[in-house]
Amino acid sequence: MNLKNIIIATFVILFSCGETKETRLQKFLLKGNLEVEGQNFDQGAYYFKEALKIDPCFADASNNLGTVYFKLKRWDLALEQYQKAIECKPAFLNAYFNRANTFYELKEYYSALADLDKVIIAKPDTAIAYFTKGLVQTKLRDFPAALTSFDKAIELEGSKVEYAVNRATVKFYMKDFDNAKSELESSAKESPEEPNIYNTLALIEVEQHNLLEALRLVNKALELSPNEPFFLNNRGYIKLIQHDLIGAEEDINQSIGIDPYNGWAYRNKGIFYWMNGDYPSAERLLTQAIEMDSFIDKIHFYLGMAYLNNGKDKLACEHFRESENRGDKMLTTDLMKKCKY
Repeated sequence: MNLKNIIIATFVILFSCGETKETRLQKFLLKGNLEVEGQNFDQGAYYFKEALKIDPCFADASNNLGTVYFKLKRWDLALEQYQKAIECKPAFLNAYFNRANTFYELKEYYSALADLDKVIIAKPDTAIAYFTKGLVQTKLRDFPAALTSFDKAIELEGSKVEYAVNRATVKFYMKDFDNAKSELESSAKESPEEPNIYNTLALIEVEQHNLLEALRLVNKALELSPNEPFFLNNRGYIKLIQHDLIGAEEDINQSIGIDPYNGWAYRNKGIFYWMNGDYPSAERLLTQAIEMDSFIDKIHFYLGMAYLNNGKDKLACEHFRESENRGDKMLTTDLMKKCKY
């Protein structure tokens, strides 16, 4: 090694020794955050892990590493990091909120509510916490509570389009179609480029048996957001009702190809098989759908029909009863007599 290299090496060693532990932690955290902002998740994760090598209980790094995993849909790994962040920093509200979102994705809804309540108790003016709580309550089919949460979010932060659309969606689930439609149409005037407005309006038109208008609206949603799996799946459902089975299968399969975790798409694929007379496949897909998300609309009616066509009358009647309890109003007089309702 020549003299110049010796001097440079000495400088680097001295400079490194002069850096505090906190400085190194913050440098890795900043670098990781910048990489994540640029969608470079692997590199971002690398920097957060380097910070954790220095301090295994550096809560900010654990929280941000959890967010990397969350964006990659690695819910199990995200949950692990958020829990570690909370263990190291028990009053870390961001980690509680992030863990609530992860519990939501894992369908652990009551755990999500518990974390959100911690955030709301500590910071009762946090609109996004009330909004997220409304999403969880919607999944639990506690629609009155969900409306209250969305109302509180709007009170705190104003009528943001995503708040209004989700509140209208709850009204749709409650069969309050007129008020849901009115709220969505008002939102469309303020945010005409928001595709979720037209998607939800399409679902209302389906319930009111206006299938051509429903198809027009869901197509408008897809014009604004092409290849959105939820919109494709809903268009597939409309086509099922129209008995356009070829078009329905194409849309539903495309939706599943983009997002293989949407139980609603498996419900619709099950309905497709049922309408084609392939009852064993219908039972298999509908069972898979209900395992993925037990709160899917009308799922118990269609699974009941699949069981009935497969000669499993007792199971069919159990699901028909659950369908009635949920207010689907799908059962015919003959089905009620068969199950002795």
